[in-house]
Amino acid sequence: MSSAQQRLTQVTSHFAPGGKKGVAAITEKHPDDIVVTCALRSALTKGGKGGFKDTAAADILAGVFKGLIEKSGIDPSVVEDVAVGSVLAPGGGATEFRAAALVAGFPESTAVKSLNRQCSSGLQAIVDIANAIKSGMIEVGIGAGVESMSSQYGPGAVTEFSDLLENHQESANCKVPMGVLSENMAKDRGVSRAVQDAFAASSYQKAVKAQKAGLFDEEIYPLQVKWTDPKSGEEKTITVKADDGIRDGITAESLGKIRPAFAKDGSIHAGNASQISDGAAAVLLMKRSTAERLGQKIIGKYVAASVVGVKPLLMGVGPWKAIPVALEKAGITKDDVDIYEINEAFASQCVWCVNELGLPQEKINPKGGAIAFGHPLGCTGSRQISTLLTELKRTDKKIGVTSMCVGTGMGMAAVWVRE
Repeated sequence: MSSAQQRLTQVTSHFAPGGKKGVAAITEKHPDDIVVTCALRSALTKGGKGGFKDTAAADILAGVFKGLIEKSGIDPSVVEDVAVGSVLAPGGGATEFRAAALVAGFPESTAVKSLNRQCSSGLQAIVDIANAIKSGMIEVGIGAGVESMSSQYGPGAVTEFSDLLENHQESANCKVPMGVLSENMAKDRGVSRAVQDAFAASSYQKAVKAQKAGLFDEEIYPLQVKWTDPKSGEEKTITVKADDGIRDGITAESLGKIRPAFAKDGSIHAGNASQISDGAAAVLLMKRSTAERLGQKIIGKYVAASVVGVKPLLMGVGPWKAIPVALEKAGITKDDVDIYEINEAFASQCVWCVNELGLPQEKINPKGGAIAFGHPLGCTGSRQISTLLTELKRTDKKIGVTSMCVGTGMGMAAVWVRE
């Protein structure tokens, strides 16, 4: 079978039995739809100085798991598998995340795994669970993501390469630092600093407006944690219920005064790149028929996903390649999508992808993105689902796409329908 025939088969598999195509097909309801009955997250806090700076990743995750059980009303014993995306956790977080599930109230019968596909880990976890449900392996599962960049981010996160890998050019490019990669991409694709700063300022402004209007409140589950005051050394108990990296008063002009971070004549700096952050998110999935049997309220539907590879040095173009593939698998066009949540790893890559795909700016990250409130690496792919479904509901819109570039040169995307 040719690749074109394979794509056609994938696309037609999403058409309704009655011959409907496109939006009409993916918005129809069927018993075997893979649906979301709860999607929530913690607040995202500044790495090293925010509300979660003294909280272990597994503890944030446990809190979000408890929130998911509470908000959904799900009986923990019916959850058969939990997949958790995380990038920096030692040992992949496998031991701690199993422990987090147990302390949150899931019984020993609930299995847990960790996985790492860099910045798409949270989305990959959700897709893995969706596929397990679709195949009949499980009936109910949770896809989640977590990262404590306060405790685990730094030079130690990059493994030393063997001579075999170092002596292969494309292989060696996989370990080039992200900031340098972003500079390379900005120069290669002609994305000016002025364009990047304008995009970044808009992200901050949208996030400030959304936060002041309480638009994040529904998706955030408040967590009570221990926090040590860096000035007094006093340990306090605080409730973390809001993203603390969002800053008011940011403009393109104010960002233009910040020094480049990776090259004297560069365009990438702390103000137009994603923030180092801590946080967790989780999504509860099952078939529509299962949700109805369990009395679970359906808030959205998973339709299709894609994962693609690109050149390691052009890592940031991943969404540009992944989004059209996901749309094709879903049988819809880019114009059918109401909201795109595209991770703002760097303004340079995000704005280039948006422009190259010809997407309207008003459809991109309407409540701001990772530049404004952070990118806890393994968390982002799952965080985007709660942000997307909440905003689709608020604006009475239907179809959304989540996407991100992925370290070492990949991209991932998924299509969602609000119930």
